[in-house]
Amino acid sequence: MATKQVFPTKGNLIAIKKTNALAHLGYDLMDRKRNILIREMMTMIDDVRKLRDEISITYKKAYLALQEANITLGIVNNIANAIPIDDGLSITYRSVMGVEIPKLSYVKEAISVKYGFSNTNTKFDYAYKNFLKVRDLTILLAEVDNSLYRLANAIRKARKRANALKNVVIPEFERNIKFITEALEEKEREDFSRKKVIKSTKSVS
Repeated sequence: MATKQVFPTKGNLIAIKKTNALAHLGYDLMDRKRNILIREMMTMIDDVRKLRDEISITYKKAYLALQEANITLGIVNNIANAIPIDDGLSITYRSVMGVEIPKLSYVKEAISVKYGFSNTNTKFDYAYKNFLKVRDLTILLAEVDNSLYRLANAIRKARKRANALKNVVIPEFERNIKFITEALEEKEREDFSRKKVIKSTKSVS
C-alpha cells in the first residue's frame, strides 16, 4: 500500500519515477559530499595532533625560560609590557564541497626586538622567541580547529539528509511506484477481460 493517497495514473507514475531518479541522484551526491568531507577532516585531525604536541613543547620551553628570566632579572612585567600588541591577522575562506573553510593569514616579519637590551638577558630573549613561535602555532591551530568544527557540522547534516533520502523518501517513492504499477496492470487486465466479454457477446449476436 502507498503511504500517501496517490492516484494510479500513467502521468503520476512517470512523474514519481522522475522524482525517484532525482532522489537517488541526490542521495549519491550527498554520500559523495560526505565522503569527501570526511577525507578532508581526517587529514586535518593529524595536523591538530601534531600542532597540539608542538605547542605544548614550545609552551614548556617558553615558560621555563621566562621563569629563569624572572629569577635572574626579577619580575619582567615591565619589560613584557613594552612589547606592543600584535593585531596583524586577517581571515579569508576557501570552499570544500560548499563548506566555507577559514584561512588565517599572518604576515611574518623577521624577529625584531621590541624592548631594550639593557634590562634583559638571553633567557628573556629565548622566552620571547618561543612565545612568538607559540603565537604562530596557535594561529594555525585556531584555523584547523575551526575548520574541523565546520566540517564535522557539514558531515552531520549530509549524513542526516542522505539517511532521510535512503530510508524515508526513496522507499516511499518506490512503494508508490509499485502501487501505481500494480493498479495500472490490474486495470489493464480488467479492460482486456471486459473487451473480451464484449467481443464474445457480439459474436454470439
